[in-house]
Amino acid sequence: MSSLNQPFGMRPSFHPSGLDRAVALPNGIASAYGTGLLKGQPVALNTSGNIIAAVAGSAYQGAFAGHEFTDLTGRRQVSNQWVASTAYQTGSEITYYYSDPNIVYDIQADGSLAQTAIGDQANFTNISAGSTNTGLSQCTISTSLAGSSAVGDMRIIGLTPAVDNAFGDAFTVVQVQVSRSQFVATINAI
Repeated sequence: MSSLNQPFGMRPSFHPSGLDRAVALPNGIASAYGTGLLKGQPVALNTSGNIIAAVAGSAYQGAFAGHEFTDLTGRRQVSNQWVASTAYQTGSEITYYYSDPNIVYDIQADGSLAQTAIGDQANFTNISAGSTNTGLSQCTISTSLAGSSAVGDMRIIGLTPAVDNAFGDAFTVVQVQVSRSQFVATINAI
């Protein structure tokens, strides 16, 4: 798998406590929000209390997990993606996303990473890439590491265990944690 470029976004792998549940946020995405969101895509919280697409190099919450809403015809919809500019009945939308900064995610690098990357940080690449057919993100982590005196979007904490994944592979899959969490008291909402 890590010899093929098949990114899958931020996929929760585990939580040190054993609990990696998504948060449910009522009316978490503003009706008619104009940017699409895909499962596994990094998301941030804005000053209106809504989930929005995260920007590489900025603080963010975690990964989008899907949502449900009642459309304008009265039909209940459940989806792993937010289609840009979707309108819904007021008060009917629930957004699901992973927000705990201790969650460990699996993510594919946009190239090869060595074992020396453990403990270093890197930013997102292809942050909004993905498939609207499957609703899945294709966000990746950069192989350009931040270095000892800089902060990246994610801290690399290990190699994702799989029989077809190893450090030095063409597209290494690694385990990461959020480095730029909006849960830090000194970081404001976007």
